[in-house]
Amino acid sequence: MLTAGTPLDYFRLLVREPDAIPLFEAAASIATDAEPLLDLEGVQTAFDRLAGKLAAQARSSSTEAARMECLRRFFFGSEGFAGNDGNYYDAANSYLHRVLETRRGIPISLAVVFLEFARHIGLEAWGVSFPGHFLVRVTLRDGVAIIDPFSGDSLSREELERRATGFGAPLAQLLRPASRREILTRMLRNLESIHAQSGERDLLEKVRQRLEILGGDA
Repeated sequence: MLTAGTPLDYFRLLVREPDAIPLFEAAASIATDAEPLLDLEGVQTAFDRLAGKLAAQARSSSTEAARMECLRRFFFGSEGFAGNDGNYYDAANSYLHRVLETRRGIPISLAVVFLEFARHIGLEAWGVSFPGHFLVRVTLRDGVAIIDPFSGDSLSREELERRATGFGAPLAQLLRPASRREILTRMLRNLESIHAQSGERDLLEKVRQRLEILGGDA
């Protein structure tokens, strides 16, 4: 990771090309609003160490489905990533270095980490900005798997139809892949709400500056 100027300058540099945003790096950098001395290179190193373990375990998995199951066992099983039910609205759940440390997060932060692991073992995976609960979709030879990153469940069509009830849009539309810009925007909107409710004006302003850099709503 290379830094340039202020944290906002660095974020601006990372997101300047919407189709080439390094999602994990850009998402991890959001935490520098709360922790200005955060070692982002150290965050990447911590991730790379885990990714190396996963790659070693997935080496014998010759099919996409097998690699997918290896990733699920690694992420939700041996490494113990899960949703933070006990303190869902803690801002730390949106900071990737804290997610890596505690193995707890909210759907979207867990999804960003999951997506980066998927990329490391050659899976085509996307975030899904599903209303109310961020999801992950993984393209497999025999179709698409939809994963709830909070619980680790692979969701059936029936369950997805149930969750889609009341949103007034076709399921296919609700399950479309989210762009990297859309994912970052949703992460920042979550933090904007948390900081507004807690009265943390300095952090709220920093989040809004990042949203302005991204171009507002996505």
